[in-house]
Amino acid sequence: MQNLINILSIETIFELFILAVVTLFISILLYYLSKKYLLRVIHKFIHKTKNSWDDIFLKIGFFEELIKIIPPLIILFSLKFYPQNISSAISNIVEFWIAIVAIKIVDKFLSGILEIYSAYDISKDKPIKGYIQLIKMVVYILGTIVAICILFGISLWGVLSGVGAFTAVLMFIFKDTILSLVASVQITANDLFKVGDWIEAPNFGADGEVIDIALHSVKVQNWDKTIVTIPTYKFMENSFKNWRGMSQSGGRRIKRSLFIDANSIKFCTPELLEKLSEIEILKDYLHEKTKVVDTTHKVTLNERKLTNIGTFREYVKRYLINNPNIDNKNFTFLVRQLQPTSKGIPLEVYAFSNKNKWAEYEDIQSDIFDHLLVALREFELKLYQEPSGEIGTLK
Repeated sequence: MQNLINILSIETIFELFILAVVTLFISILLYYLSKKYLLRVIHKFIHKTKNSWDDIFLKIGFFEELIKIIPPLIILFSLKFYPQNISSAISNIVEFWIAIVAIKIVDKFLSGILEIYSAYDISKDKPIKGYIQLIKMVVYILGTIVAICILFGISLWGVLSGVGAFTAVLMFIFKDTILSLVASVQITANDLFKVGDWIEAPNFGADGEVIDIALHSVKVQNWDKTIVTIPTYKFMENSFKNWRGMSQSGGRRIKRSLFIDANSIKFCTPELLEKLSEIEILKDYLHEKTKVVDTTHKVTLNERKLTNIGTFREYVKRYLINNPNIDNKNFTFLVRQLQPTSKGIPLEVYAFSNKNKWAEYEDIQSDIFDHLLVALREFELKLYQEPSGEIGTLK
């Protein structure tokens, strides 16, 4: 630098100083004029168009980032008026500046592409956020390498060829990124889950709706409004449940048992059958059965007789068939007796409600079992219950 100053005359140094001041003034002036007036024109033009994608680029600040390249371009253009030694030294700094701004512009552009894609329904089935994040990472890494090479005048190809020697190190550093990328591809290709799906992953304390699928993590908002963040690649190592099939089917399974006290199970007496025959949905059933079974008080094990639990099972079946909230045509429908347990005889309802929203489903299920718990008594059946502190009979 001292030699350069000795070579240049005082007049030349003064001229270069004036040129530098004028260049900086023009570049700053054009930047602020563009920011104040050009952006205003762009805003008005975009608001008049019918396209929505340009509004997205406007919202994320793409155009604001784009005009930041004006000052370094003007300075780079003005370097032709400088001596060769000075222009070559300054050009490296200016080109480094341009490279950094270009990285930010590409970043904003990719963010805009992601937002535009997210506006379409296909984005829920085929999310690309992870891929966009990966591209951004590559852009930042390669862009930083290029910028450093420009600043210090290093050969880019020499640096890139040397990267091969550090491949193993790079793979170790970006191990989670590589695993997450592979997992993202598998999740998308196999349609394992998407934004809006209800998933259940007990290993991570997740039971709720997927709200974000990124390259490195998946966010699940639990029903208590807490948010669980799970590494993407962990979904390839652990099992999880996706409730999408239930949501799309239009029905939701009811699978609950009534535990009948075994001591209350008996053959139906004529008096009980007469009382039960007054139940509208059992009239035809009992009418047909009493023609072929023994309905007397006499207990004969070699004769066919009706039991109160069997009649109750038929009642539950007919009650559910007549329930407008139960879909017994498109889904499995069972009322079955399970293996006896120490807590009684399980009588299980296996059916599907035709509403799958949580609150509606719970109301339907509760209404059904409210009714069945009371109806038990009409069949002279008792529900099994652990001994409690209260002694007495329920009337």
